[in-house]
Amino acid sequence: MKQFLLLLTIFIGIIPKTPAQKRSRPNILFAIADDVTYRYMSAYGCQWIETPAFDRVAEAGILFNNAYTPNAKCAPSRSCILTGRNSWQLEAAANHFPSFPAEFATFPEVLNANGYAIGFTGKGWAPGIALDQDGSPRNLIGPAFNQQKTNPPTKEISNIDYYENFKSFYAQKTAEQPFFFWYGGNEPHRAYEFGTGESLGGKSISSITEVPAYWPDADSVRHDLLDFALELEYFDQHLGKMLDFLESKGELENTLVVVTADNGLPFPRLKGQAYEDAHHMPLAMMWPEGIASPGSSNNDFVSFIDFAPTFLTVAAIEGSENFMQTMTGKSLLPLILNPKELPQNQDRTFVLIGKERHDIGRPQDQGYPIRGIFKGEYLYIKNYHPERWPAGNPETGYLNCDGGATKSYILNQRRNEGILHYWNLNFGKRAAEELYQIKEDPECLKNLADDPHYQNVKHKLTNFLAQQLSLQNDPRQTNEPEYFMQFPYSGKHGPNFYERFTAGEEIKTPWINPTDIEPAGI
Repeated sequence: MKQFLLLLTIFIGIIPKTPAQKRSRPNILFAIADDVTYRYMSAYGCQWIETPAFDRVAEAGILFNNAYTPNAKCAPSRSCILTGRNSWQLEAAANHFPSFPAEFATFPEVLNANGYAIGFTGKGWAPGIALDQDGSPRNLIGPAFNQQKTNPPTKEISNIDYYENFKSFYAQKTAEQPFFFWYGGNEPHRAYEFGTGESLGGKSISSITEVPAYWPDADSVRHDLLDFALELEYFDQHLGKMLDFLESKGELENTLVVVTADNGLPFPRLKGQAYEDAHHMPLAMMWPEGIASPGSSNNDFVSFIDFAPTFLTVAAIEGSENFMQTMTGKSLLPLILNPKELPQNQDRTFVLIGKERHDIGRPQDQGYPIRGIFKGEYLYIKNYHPERWPAGNPETGYLNCDGGATKSYILNQRRNEGILHYWNLNFGKRAAEELYQIKEDPECLKNLADDPHYQNVKHKLTNFLAQQLSLQNDPRQTNEPEYFMQFPYSGKHGPNFYERFTAGEEIKTPWINPTDIEPAGI
């Protein structure tokens, strides 16, 4: 890959381009928060969290009401973004803690080979290992700009000064060079400093208008949400500074700004799982020189695999200049240029979701494979191994659910009070098939898969899902159910974490609390 990129860069470099041609291509600022469900941005009506920078992008551009990640976990979600392909099309990159396949190019690499300055601050593609074909380290997004530090408001917020690092990136590029910059906030990823949403954010637990019905409405849960809110607002503040900076430089007019998140909240039942609030992401775009109807909203189904083809299209890169593997996603440019003329694009009536192996912690490094589809007002999910624990095994601490106050409260309810309702919703085993009517049941509490009144709906969705997965050569549709097991976890935690951990080896798992670990066979 590296050698090919070098040759392509040299080739493109000898093609004469005028400054006007170079600058006609827009800059791209891609801002991605770490773990946010769409409903927690104030542009979507949240009354107790303030995200004015996100709202500014929506008001000056387009607010997307149905944007979804294909895989609700950090590394595979970001892999889908970078490649324009669904996770079951990405070999090892379908998994969490993967080794990114050397043969897959990413859209920032293509942009860079075609004259764009690229870079990122904060969290890029992670967690996992990315190496070139010769074994040397490979940065999938460009060079990191993380040198500038700040004093964050809490000890759990990153000390990376995202805004100052963006300025450093901007200062090192040439004036005529368009840029792609990835602002990857580490917030609001856990851990949180408990109580800071109230003590530093000036918020009250009474300001929370509603606690989702899949969690108990308890003070500690509400404080957990306020602590999340403090970190989300911190992410938004740095975005606001970046927008102001671009405006001061006269660059905002020709910058496509895209703001989203990688997966749902780092709370039980969301991040790493398969429900509406796990996959439904915030998405706003602005581009003063490119968006025909600023201030509009769009209800088409949009997938993260659509970002890569969109960015290459706006940069006028195609054909021989684009050396990526075939992308499954479709450019959003028609929606950007004519949002009101395309109220319901018939190609955007559904999105596919799925996962294989997320966090470690099951015997033989087993995953919890699923495939699913959001189509119309329904969500259909197929759980291939319902005998397994969806959030990870109890005896290793439910490792596919980050530790925090809400998780601890639900676990303690079961241990101390025998209350199983919330534990079952968040950690219990699931049916082989799940069907939800999202419009009436957005929290996915009533499984309609066995309801006789919905068998025709389920039948249509299962057939359509199978058809689409077959078209995409999903190994689970081509009789290779164990295909993804051949790719080992990268890093010190794998392989064979479960066997090593239960045998007494001390292995740190800092994303959960020690009290999350429970006896086997509960």
